[in-house]
Amino acid sequence: MPLSPKLTTRIVNNIAELGREEWEKVFPRALENYAFFKTLDESAFEQFSFFYIFVYEADTLAGATTGFVMDFPLDIAVNGPLKSVFGLIKKAFPRLFNIRSVFCGLPMGQGRIGIAGDPREVMEAINAGLEKIAGENKAALIFFKDFNRDYDDMLRPCLANGFSRIESFPSTEMALKFSDFDGYLKTLSRASREGLKRSLKKISESAKVGLEVKGALSDQELPEVYGLYLQTYNSQEMGFEKLPPDFFRNISHNMPEETRYFLWRIDGKLAAFALCFVSGDYFVDYYLGFDYALIPRYNLYYLRFRDLMQWCLANGIRRYEMGATSYEPKRRLGFDFIRLYYYFRHRNRFVNRFLAPLSFLVKPENFDPVFEHLKKA
Repeated sequence: MPLSPKLTTRIVNNIAELGREEWEKVFPRALENYAFFKTLDESAFEQFSFFYIFVYEADTLAGATTGFVMDFPLDIAVNGPLKSVFGLIKKAFPRLFNIRSVFCGLPMGQGRIGIAGDPREVMEAINAGLEKIAGENKAALIFFKDFNRDYDDMLRPCLANGFSRIESFPSTEMALKFSDFDGYLKTLSRASREGLKRSLKKISESAKVGLEVKGALSDQELPEVYGLYLQTYNSQEMGFEKLPPDFFRNISHNMPEETRYFLWRIDGKLAAFALCFVSGDYFVDYYLGFDYALIPRYNLYYLRFRDLMQWCLANGIRRYEMGATSYEPKRRLGFDFIRLYYYFRHRNRFVNRFLAPLSFLVKPENFDPVFEHLKKA
């Protein structure tokens, strides 16, 4: 479909090419804001090259979105016995399952599109921009990554233009409607409540744990934190993005008021950290890291959760978002699931016919039984 003659599209590789004030007039308010994207641009990501699409009507910004290009591993969501099969194939053919792809969205969060003009025309312009980027990068696949149900109407026309839709791994959040931690415990089932109490009692009896909350890391703390981050990243069966070390420094510089580092030490040694963002009464538990040698002894996951919950309640937080992965513990802790979706299309029409029938292989319920439980609920 031809682009409306009223609109022009501008594609750049650095958000600094657009002023912050103009960007914020269009793009949805979120903690992944202008300063967050500036941090991505300034950090040395090896997996991704970032881009921004601006849509103009005359000289007025009518739409804006973010995106990235990467070699997408098609087996990223494969788990269990099938993972071993894919691993053997990849040893023989290392790049077989990696396909050059263009994504609208973020590697590490929900996708968002800002629209101030006619939604249909702006989306046509964005799709044209994605197609142009895909052609320049010789990319085979185009994705809209991790968009929630609020974008259903906006993205529905994509389904008539060759895109398929599958459910992605959800994010998680909790409304904090209680005044203290004891009030929170009363909202849990008896089994979950008693299990959490036992875990926390074991921690209190095992060691004296110190917690420090700060807005930026020292030069000494950065390599310690990054070491724990890598332990956690390397332990995941499904890791999409790998942060470079300078991300942890740049985020504090660009988002000083929103950034919070939580550092847990046992006998003076860093045992766990959390990189979180806060804005008003909204809190996002964004990245974490553990010393995996200490996890079995100290139940660090639940220690971390309790302390973050108590900090939120003491600081007037009303909504706590905890992100993806580790779904069964989060379900037991009382988090709700935010349903997210991928829209995708292969640029070869013949190949594209086979993508939708194969998409059932990567449904979340194939890899984590908690999703089957949620569907029944």
